[in-house]
Amino acid sequence: MKAFRLDELEAERAANNGAYLQFLRERNMSVGLYALDRGEPDPQSPHAQDEVYFVVSGRASLTVGEETTLVGRGSVVYVPAGVPHRFHHVTEDLRVMVVFSPPES
Repeated sequence: MKAFRLDELEAERAANNGAYLQFLRERNMSVGLYALDRGEPDPQSPHAQDEVYFVVSGRASLTVGEETTLVGRGSVVYVPAGVPHRFHHVTEDLRVMVVFSPPES
């Protein structure tokens, strides 16, 4: 079993001065913690993998392709591989668990 604590993952991510911390990588998936602070732009570009976002905390808008939705704590969003997507209008510091399948390269 592999178990993780969100507060420890957040501390590790912050200590490494990055917006993204991959904390699990297996044969068929990888999982990471993504962070954007209030007002910060999202520099993402489309990925070669399918993604599932689970919003742990914060509030923002998320545009996937031509669709936009508001996301907040508890939101779950699927993003197909290759589709442009971006968080924007981040009104509260955003922390998102990201599952990539297959694992992110």
